Amino acid sequence: MTTHVPLIIRGRIIAGADLTFGARREGTEFSTPDVRRHITALPLSDAGELADIHALSTEQVIAFLAAVGRELVLDRNPFLQEAYDLSIRSSGLSEGIVRQLYGSLDTLFAADFIRELAENAIGIRYLDGWVPRRMANGSTCNIRAFGARAVHVLAGNVPMPSALGVIRNAITRSDAIFKTPSNDPMTAVAIARTMIALDPDHPVTRHLSVGYWKGGDSAVEDELYRPDRIDKIIAWGGQASIAHIAKYIQPGIDLITMDPKLSSSIVGREAFADEATMRDVAGRLALDIATFNQQACANSRVTYLECGIDRAGLARANRFGEMVFEAIQALPAGTSGPAPIDRALAEELQALRMASFDHAVTGGGPAGAVIVSQIDEPVDFAPMLNNRVANLVPVDDLDIAVRSVTSYTQTIGIWPEHLKTRLRDRLVFNGAQRVVSLGYACKAAMAGPHDGMEPLRRMCRWITDEVHDDAPTANCRQRNELAETAG
Repeated sequence: MTTHVPLIIRGRIIAGADLTFGARREGTEFSTPDVRRHITALPLSDAGELADIHALSTEQVIAFLAAVGRELVLDRNPFLQEAYDLSIRSSGLSEGIVRQLYGSLDTLFAADFIRELAENAIGIRYLDGWVPRRMANGSTCNIRAFGARAVHVLAGNVPMPSALGVIRNAITRSDAIFKTPSNDPMTAVAIARTMIALDPDHPVTRHLSVGYWKGGDSAVEDELYRPDRIDKIIAWGGQASIAHIAKYIQPGIDLITMDPKLSSSIVGREAFADEATMRDVAGRLALDIATFNQQACANSRVTYLECGIDRAGLARANRFGEMVFEAIQALPAGTSGPAPIDRALAEELQALRMASFDHAVTGGGPAGAVIVSQIDEPVDFAPMLNNRVANLVPVDDLDIAVRSVTSYTQTIGIWPEHLKTRLRDRLVFNGAQRVVSLGYACKAAMAGPHDGMEPLRRMCRWITDEVHDDAPTANCRQRNELAETAG
């Protein structure tokens, strides 16, 4: 079955099945117009056309987005239903998770959340006008955050990046071209079509374009990634994808990367006080491992257990591993569900079962698996862990866990809370970007920093208008006097 995915250019829906692509899940295809035939229409021809969206107040932007959110109800939005149907076939998520995610997209468009995002991530007064600051040199510096012409290279592991991209583009008053991913080519299109149905001439609608092209298509990207056509590239992607995009970076184009990261967990010795505590902590860890079927960057892959590596410690680790596996199986269908394990990962698991005395494996197949190392080292294929397969590593000393952290580490879930407070600075020095209470890795405060930066501030262009009250000659005289004094 082939699904048609239209091209959206600033309020216009362009049909046509010029090209057919395979989604990342084998056997799924979608057709779409050839972006190369519309390449001159994609970039904003005149940057001055951003004036209409900058004329809106933040409250006007919020009101429109909230109205869009009220239309993003899965049971009555045909565009969202098409995206949902395709996502079931193209993504790495089980049907229950897909339904839960699409069923909650509207909550991201709630006015209170968007207002919090705009205020926390940028500052509404900087979005709505020029903000004066008195400077030490006696001048007044008026500062304003302006939008930019941007390309968003979206991620498709879950639908949220598409929704957040729409919201971020509107808040920053930018003009965006969304490049959709092959494992989710339809969500951003569905949101854009909902905006068009609501008001095709609204400035927020008119500054959003959505299309699919194969990453690396030079016929498209050589034309788009030019400083006379765009100011910023916001890219979610792997190392190869980001390295390719980086080739286009030159003065006038800013690259903002949301790289895939690896996340982990740390469980302190208090977890092993008794069976009840072990079971509670295992339930928390199961959420961090298996929510979204371990498709998100925030999902835990490796967990360090401060239980010791002597015989008694290994017994505790193995029992805890069984509890974690049981807790994963008990998660509701909207949170996690059985999923096929990648072939390469399945082969690694089979090799451990057959030939390794250093690992104990609980589970396997679509149910997922928990690998408990019998030494204080993670498996050498830890970056491959996915689809509810996790590795627990017993240690005597949590310094091993701290030293495992690198700049590739995103989220670290920690239990108990006082251990997080004790370790967080050291973890950050080593490269960690987020520490969180165990069980909450996938409940991010989306109005805060992301990947160790504040992306919305970077998506803006920060402009100054400087006012000097005194005469230039007086300034020169003052500088000369200071120079003579210093001499």
